[in-house]
This record gives sequence, structure tokens and C-alpha cells, in this order.
Amino acid sequence: MNENNNLRMGLRDGLPIGIGYFAISLAFGLYAVSLGLTWGESLFISMFNLTSAGQIAAAPIIASGGSFLELALTQLVINARYALMSVSLSQRLGRSVRLRDRFLIAFANTDEIFAVACGKESLLGRRYLFSLALYPYLGWTLGTLSGALLGSILPEFMTTALSVALYAMFIAILMPAAKASRPTALCILSAIALSCAFRFIPFLSVVPSGMVIVIIAVLVSVVFALIAPVPDNDPWREEATE
Repeated sequence: MNENNNLRMGLRDGLPIGIGYFAISLAFGLYAVSLGLTWGESLFISMFNLTSAGQIAAAPIIASGGSFLELALTQLVINARYALMSVSLSQRLGRSVRLRDRFLIAFANTDEIFAVACGKESLLGRRYLFSLALYPYLGWTLGTLSGALLGSILPEFMTTALSVALYAMFIAILMPAAKASRPTALCILSAIALSCAFRFIPFLSVVPSGMVIVIIAVLVSVVFALIAPVPDNDPWREEATE
């Protein structure tokens, strides 16, 4: 099989992802500053992480002085999928990809980059993969910097209001799946109910926010995997395993 090592194609494929990442990370920068983090701390987080859900979960833990264990467990639960994605992508790498390249590729292996890379029929070369990740990385870091600087200038009430854009993004992602699948909708509602319970019930409200995320994510995932597993003939499963 031929190896795709085209730098220009990688830049072209990565540009739309980078534009989308800029908008999302702009909201993250605003959110991080609203929690009390500085623009430098917000930028540092995005420079060494490419995970929107992981960063959004980590920001309040960092801002509140949470423990390293709490932070590590939260990231493990939220980002475990990246390990599986990297294993899958490793089967598509061409001969030009060296061992040290694999570490950088794994760092930039986000959902969108993974989807675009795996959509190619040929093996993937290092020049293509690095150029594919360039615009998304720049969009993510520059978006965070812009949002954090904007949040440092705007009044606190405006920063807090604008940070709601992150929640709107997740709602937009979840709603189509909830409409298409009743078990998915029930899973989302169960997670919301448990989150409210940990927030308002006195003996549960003392649990650190990071541990709440871990508990809810694991509990709801396991319960619905048992009571509403995805059937073998489900179109989504067939498409995902091709």
C-alpha cells in the first residue's frame, strides 16, 4: 500500500479542524479565567493538552487546589479512549514514521484528527500527520490565549456569561445522539440527575468535583452498558468497526 506523505494535503485537511478548535478553545480560555486562573496558566494547559473535555474537567480542580490523585483519575476516565485510538492509528502508520514521531503523533491524536487520518485509504507518513496536526494545535493554543486575554479585560459578569458557550457546545453534541437513541437520552438524564444529587444533597456535596466526574462517568457507563448494550447489528457499530 502506498504511503501518504503529502505535507500540503495535511495542511489542507487540518485547516477546518484548526478553525473549529479556535472557537472552542476561545470559550475554554474565558472559562479558565472565570475560575481564577491566569492567562499564562490557561495557555500552559492548552499547550500541553489537546482535550477539550479533559481540560474543562481539570480547570476547576486546578483552580480549587484539588489533589493530584483527583486530577489524574479524572483525566484517566475522560481520556482513556485516546489510548485505544492511538493503538488503532498505529496500524496505519507508514515506514517514514519513526519511534520518536509516534510520541508526537499520539499527543496530537484528537477525535477529529483521528477521524480524518483514518479516513485515508493509504498508509500515513510523518509529514502528512505532522502537517495535519499543525493547524489544530495552533488553533487550540491561540484560541485559548485569545479567550484568556479577553477574559482578563472584560468584567467578571461578562466573562462568566461568555463561558456558558462551553456548555452550549456539549449540549449541541449530545442532543442529536439523545434524539436518535432512547438509551442514550436516559444515560444523559441519569448523569444529570446524579450530578444534581452530588451538588445539593448535603452528605454527597462534600465529594470533590473531580471525583464526582469519575464516579458518575464510571457508574452511568457501566449501568447502561449492562442494561442497554449496543446490538451487534447496529449501524453505528458496523460503521465504527469497518
